[in-house]
Amino acid sequence: MLTAKQHELIRFIQERLEDTGISPSFEEMKEALDLKSKSGVHRLISALEERGFIRRLPNRARALEVIKQPEDATPAPRASQPVTLAANDAVPAAVRPKVAAPEPANDVIEIPLHGRIAAGAPIEALEGQSSLPVPAALLGPGEHYALEVSGDSMVEAGIFDGDFALVRRTDNARDGEIVVALVRGEEATLKYLHKDSGMVRLDPANAAYDPQVYGAEEVQVQGKLAGLLRRYH
Repeated sequence: MLTAKQHELIRFIQERLEDTGISPSFEEMKEALDLKSKSGVHRLISALEERGFIRRLPNRARALEVIKQPEDATPAPRASQPVTLAANDAVPAAVRPKVAAPEPANDVIEIPLHGRIAAGAPIEALEGQSSLPVPAALLGPGEHYALEVSGDSMVEAGIFDGDFALVRRTDNARDGEIVVALVRGEEATLKYLHKDSGMVRLDPANAAYDPQVYGAEEVQVQGKLAGLLRRYH
């Protein structure tokens, strides 16, 4: 079952695809659904994508494809069906000639920004909250947040002090993945995750730092690294 907003969004995307040949921008979807922020649009798209109703086309910041319609959706009329118009009637979208597709827009969404996180020794993280504008193309399905990196223990993985780590929220990760790990419920760090015989090892990507080893009950995964943003001054 889809929510009313999910129904409304998939119908709006399909109508826009039939009308112009391209999917609407995040700003257009936000306005059409009367949402307060683009992050709400991102959550709806992620939910529809996970349920197999739409998919994002690769290598384009603004490209959605409707794979299937909800079972109770009313199909749009085909352009080949005869349509009778009065003299002053507007031409329905389904029978309008397709227009040339404009260049894809770089849609940007706001995700929560939770303080700073250590890429060295653990420090306090997730303290307070603001937001960070992120190109939608950098994020896949799921809920995301951002953390500002502090330290240099992950430089060999290309993660530098001052970078913004884009994190997909999850409490599960496989060995070898870069995770946000909450240690003893108080401190968080960005490290490679390894599990072995009831212990958790958090590995840096810098030969100058030693691995950190904890009991499994002392470490909680709070997300997996999904991408990075770097600002140049």
